[in-house]
Amino acid sequence: MRPTYVTAAVIALLIGLWLLSGQIGSERPPPHPTPAEASLQRMAMLQDRAPARVRGRVIHASPQVQRVRVRGRTENKRTVQVRAELTGTLVERPVERGTRVAAGDLLCRISLEDRQASVLEAKEALNQARLEHEGGLELQARGFQSETFIARAKAKLAEAEAELQRSELALAKTEVRAPFAGIVEEVHQEVGGYFTPGSACATLVDLDPMLLVGRIAERDVQRVAVGQDARGILSDGRQVSGPVSFVGQQADPATRTYRIEARIPNPDHALRSGITTEIAISVAEALAHKISPALFALDDAGALGVRTVGADGRVAFHPIEIVRDDADGVWVAGLPEVATLITLGQELVAPGQRVEVEFEPPAVLSAAPGASPASGGAGPAQAAAAINP
Repeated sequence: MRPTYVTAAVIALLIGLWLLSGQIGSERPPPHPTPAEASLQRMAMLQDRAPARVRGRVIHASPQVQRVRVRGRTENKRTVQVRAELTGTLVERPVERGTRVAAGDLLCRISLEDRQASVLEAKEALNQARLEHEGGLELQARGFQSETFIARAKAKLAEAEAELQRSELALAKTEVRAPFAGIVEEVHQEVGGYFTPGSACATLVDLDPMLLVGRIAERDVQRVAVGQDARGILSDGRQVSGPVSFVGQQADPATRTYRIEARIPNPDHALRSGITTEIAISVAEALAHKISPALFALDDAGALGVRTVGADGRVAFHPIEIVRDDADGVWVAGLPEVATLITLGQELVAPGQRVEVEFEPPAVLSAAPGASPASGGAGPAQAAAAINP
């Protein structure tokens, strides 16, 4: 065997032994702890710490109305183009745009032409038919008239009555009247214009009641029912209220939302159609606490909640549901009826940690989590010093 082969084999053997030497006597890394084990380890670490100092306040729940909010608008109940049913010239139009009319008021008057004469002719024909029928009945009673003649006379009398009704109806249709009370939004003919059957006289809008119309998401539609109270805040600041009158059964294919309507009394026609409105529908009543939104926190799963101190002196995290918001705070559900809310230092403690609570006097919650009611506010350094002096 050549010396070079022996040398290469020796070198390869030495390299293999050197690589194996790193594995001999080395300790295997500990296995990665499971989430439950990690939680237990964290709890053990928190128990070994000295109690942290936080500031808190005892809060009490009170019944609050839970509302579903929808963006919508006002909408008049109905809009109708009142149309003529016959031909003729417009000879009178006593209304203009904006005129308020009652049901039955005259909107347009069409020329009579020969319709009045047709009524007079039909009346005379009816009188003649009635006399012939009565005379035939008298002759029949004496035995001088047949049943066939009486039947023809009766049919002629009915025909004359129907013709008079048609003539009177045609005469009445020369006056186009309002089918309901409302406001004239548009006029379509001027005096001297010519009507054909179906020509529009005026557009009439019904403003009483007014409707609040919006579209509600599918996650909330099951909570809304006809008869529930709805309140609307108009874009100009006015507030109105009325019952829910309609909840749609079919979703919009594009938005997957359902139409809802609330009926608002509007006898003075002060509300106009098409005004942007925020609609709040009362759907339930729940016990809720009023807190500052600055005290909200997120847990490891991303759920929104707040931190409180339990009877055992340990921090607890409570997921919450927002019931409604006011200008000075938010009403939330999900807390015990009486809870000790951490108002200062909640960002420096964790659930399960023991704390010592310095109770605040009963006052309005501070707007920022690091603000002190006495000083009016504190930065991060001052907050840390107050908690861990």
